[in-house]
Amino acid sequence: MSAVPNGGLEKSLYEVRRKIYPRAVHGIYARWRWALVFATQLVFYGTAWLTWNGRQALLFDLAARKFYIFGLVFWPQDIVYLAVLLVISALSLFLFTAVAGRLWCGYACPQTVYTEIFLWIERAIEGDHVSRARLDKSKANGRKLGLKAGKHAAWIALSLWTGFTFVGYFTPIRSLAGNIAALSIGPWEGFWLLFYGFATYGNAGWMREQVCKYMCPYARFQSAMFDPDTLVITYDAGRGDPRGSRSRSADPRKLGLGDCIDCNICVQVCPTGIDIRKGLQYDCIGCAACIDGCDQVMAKVGYAPGLIRYSTENALKNGWDWRRVLARVRRPRVLVYSAILLAIVVAAGVSLGLRAPVKMDVIRDRGSLAREVAGGRIENVYRLQLMNTREVPQRVTLAVAGDAALGPLELSAGAQPIEIPPLTTRAIAVRVSAEPGSLHGPRPITFVLVPAEGDGEAGAFHIVEKSRFVMP
Repeated sequence: MSAVPNGGLEKSLYEVRRKIYPRAVHGIYARWRWALVFATQLVFYGTAWLTWNGRQALLFDLAARKFYIFGLVFWPQDIVYLAVLLVISALSLFLFTAVAGRLWCGYACPQTVYTEIFLWIERAIEGDHVSRARLDKSKANGRKLGLKAGKHAAWIALSLWTGFTFVGYFTPIRSLAGNIAALSIGPWEGFWLLFYGFATYGNAGWMREQVCKYMCPYARFQSAMFDPDTLVITYDAGRGDPRGSRSRSADPRKLGLGDCIDCNICVQVCPTGIDIRKGLQYDCIGCAACIDGCDQVMAKVGYAPGLIRYSTENALKNGWDWRRVLARVRRPRVLVYSAILLAIVVAAGVSLGLRAPVKMDVIRDRGSLAREVAGGRIENVYRLQLMNTREVPQRVTLAVAGDAALGPLELSAGAQPIEIPPLTTRAIAVRVSAEPGSLHGPRPITFVLVPAEGDGEAGAFHIVEKSRFVMP
């Protein structure tokens, strides 16, 4: 904000960032956050190195258009499962938000997780929040340059390892490591490794709360998923106000004060720098650091914990106990979300369990609609694409059937049973012939694909594809 010539004030539309130095905090929610940091990073960094059937267990091979997820192999034709996964993720987010606010943001979002890791590195090298603030304000000297260089070197190393792991899910990570060691990494692998590493370094090291406040759309529409029975981090104003400092031995009631001693610890530990005592704000990511910080202070002054706690608007207004709060979790909105989510998950699981190991596409040969062959029979030619989605060979038997008006059909498909190598698509040409009759024009027929008799590798499936048989 600055003065203008006519004596008025000019207000900037963009608030200049005030750097936040979050204070370290300990408590039950901090332990939960770090447990999820370890769990998520163990999955992210570790899963890329797991093997399954002699190949990488989790690999999205874009070049070969195959996506390996442990024992499952998905093809571009299975994109419906990606859509189902996105629907499940969205509904899960709606459900968790309706129940307890921004749980995802506070505990498992990559921005939160990597910011927590980068802050830990910063504390380990530069010291606590007071030391970091003093270091930034101090003049440049050898100590300051050494600490800053060490911190950023650690950040960059972690960021590059994160980018390497990310690319390792699209290019086999062991091959990628060998290519990097031999300085023969491909241009696209190199670009995405550096890009993802730079994004991690910039978002978690420099931008931090700015990503949550200004870049993440979830902060803007989260309120649409809240209701008066949603568990959110709240300050109990009825118990805490009026605020004020006092000696540890003083009776706050005699002084006309509430339990809040106005120590501002809740602001000091907040990674986005807000004051939760002003009410729920879109900047709050639900990390519960303020709860841990406030409980520590309450324990020191001998007051009951929970001045800042998970609660609901209705609970604060009506003075409900914790049992009543939990009972309201089973409200219609949550039950509907849960029922829809459960139905979709079960349907997706059943669909995956019943997914046929072989797919078949039938295409009529348009170069020859119908022709007369030896014996006066009418013949149509078809091209079949047989896809084996499993990592074992499949032996199948092909048959054809038509309506009664066509009479018996003869199929010429070469040697049967047909063998399809693992994870390949085999194209075969087949000929179907019928006795000439009084019928003219296209007639419906069906191709049937079943496992070859005695094939122990094939699962139980019965694939039927419809087509047309043209009578001249």
